[in-house]
Parts: sequence; C-alpha cells; structure tokens
Amino acid sequence: MHSTLTLRLPPSTLLHVSQEQFQAIAAANPDLRLERTATGELLVTPPTGSESSQKNSRLTTQLGIWDEAHEELGVAFDSSGGFILPNGAIRSPDASWVSRPRWEALTPEVRRGFAPLCPDFVVELRSPTDSLSELRQKMGEYLENGARLGWLIDPQNRRVEIYRPQQEIEVGEEPTELSGGDVLPGFVLRLNRIW
Repeated sequence: MHSTLTLRLPPSTLLHVSQEQFQAIAAANPDLRLERTATGELLVTPPTGSESSQKNSRLTTQLGIWDEAHEELGVAFDSSGGFILPNGAIRSPDASWVSRPRWEALTPEVRRGFAPLCPDFVVELRSPTDSLSELRQKMGEYLENGARLGWLIDPQNRRVEIYRPQQEIEVGEEPTELSGGDVLPGFVLRLNRIW
C-alpha cells in the first residue's frame, strides 16, 4: 500500500518537462489543473475559490447553450480541456471554442488527448489570485498561436479586454454584454451573470 506524499516547491523553483512528461503527469494527477509553457515550464494552478468557480460555470453555461444551438459551427470546451499550441505550450483556457472544420480535421484518437491546436476563441476569467500581467501574456500567446478572438474578463474591476489578431486591445469598462461577432455568430455573453 502506497502512502500519499505532498510535494511543496518554493515559487523560485521551476520544473521543466517535455510534452510527453507533461501528459504523463496530467494523466497521473487528473484533479490538478496543469499547464506547460512553450519553454517547458510546468505550471500548477490551485483550484479557484467558490465564487470564481460559480462565475466560470455561468460563463461556460452561456457558451454551452449557444454551442448546442449552433453545433454545426464548432465545439465548445470548459476549463478542463487542454490544447497543445503550435509553440509547444499546453494551455487550458477557462472557456474555449474550436470551429467544426478544424475539430473534424483531427482524428478521434487525437481528440481524446490534448488537441494539437489553438482554439479559435478563448476566455480567461480572472480570479482574485490571478496576476493580470500573466493573463495578458497568456492572451497574447493565444493570438500568436492562432486564436481569432479572446476575452480577458476581470470581475473584480468589471472590466473586459477583447483581443483580436493584428488589432489594438479593446477595453470595456462595466459592459453588460459581449458579442462573439463573426467568430461566434449570434453568441452574446451576458455579463450581469458574471459580475
């Protein structure tokens, strides 16, 4: 019988892992939220607080309802879905969506693992412990790797940053809703359910 051990690392300690090592660690620790940077740094994110989890549930519910009505357009994912970006990073946005042609270009076997693509649409929902500068870097990484639309939602400040390729970041102060535009036709996120 094996006993459980807890590994505590100081913040200054970095662990670098290959994609294969990351996938093995993720499979052995399904209850942990793990990501890998493009340089191979292993990131372990603690669970969010209950309030942040509730906000993310409301976000993914709205996206999921739209996705069910428009399933011919693509596939929506919650925060547990991981993607291998073209730069080698393995990221898990709080909510995301991939167009149907890109999703169906993947084999069923590839779909069961971390999909080797960057979602067309990504959302990061800032929790009280998240670093805004790190989330902004992450949003930039998504754009550099092929995302067509990204939303960084900051409930604490009731602020949204909208990211699109080769465009200035659009900032909304206390918006009531966000439109998916031509990436997610007809999708409107009602922020009163998030604030």
